[in-house]
Amino acid sequence: MAVDSALHEVASVTRTAPLVDHLRELRRRVLICAVAVVIGAVAAFSVSDQLIELLRGPLGTTKLYFIGVGDAFGIRMQLSLIGGLAIAMPILLWQVWAFISPGLTSAERRSARPWLPLALALFILGAVVAWSILPFAVGFLLGFASEDLLPMIAADRYFGFVSGLVLLFAVAAEYPIVLVFLSRVGLVTSAKLRAWRRGAVVGVVIVSAIATPGTDLVSPLVLAITLLLLYEFSIVLVRAGGR
Repeated sequence: MAVDSALHEVASVTRTAPLVDHLRELRRRVLICAVAVVIGAVAAFSVSDQLIELLRGPLGTTKLYFIGVGDAFGIRMQLSLIGGLAIAMPILLWQVWAFISPGLTSAERRSARPWLPLALALFILGAVVAWSILPFAVGFLLGFASEDLLPMIAADRYFGFVSGLVLLFAVAAEYPIVLVFLSRVGLVTSAKLRAWRRGAVVGVVIVSAIATPGTDLVSPLVLAITLLLLYEFSIVLVRAGGR
């Protein structure tokens, strides 16, 4: 009886040890990501004046105002944090890869390695698309101003709109990677994605209309078109992977 109890205790410790090691590794990876974001945020804060000047470009001569005493500092902190995330994105993606890759076989690592630069490229693509449509979105909304409705734009709301739009497009552009991953575990195939195409169109239109900040018609339309094109791209990727 004592021998059985001792064996059970040894087996329990053996199962627990790998879990503890994984948790320690996860904590280390998260700490590295946090440090990378902080360093990126400090770098972005050092050029916050230039960043503000760049982001307010679509407004032209329209001025921005802040009301609270700490709003100007808060805006710089917000933009610095978002800039830090963008700057640290290669490191964040690499840390995710470094955490999951030991659990993969050598063949799986070789096949999955190209998705790391693709994920970064899609993130950048989404941000670039958002930036390219920003002048049209802002112009559309300001086009409703008149002599009786003069714009006095709050700086925090404007930069919240801009940063939200760019982040939304950048993150949304990553979903082909998710679909490819689901195909790898057998939940999705290219045939299923083609069969779901009509439903995907409806879902993308609804999500684009709800998720985009502001009330303009340009950004949800462009987001929907972008997501649908990426959906077709996902079908190609899944098919190329033999699914």
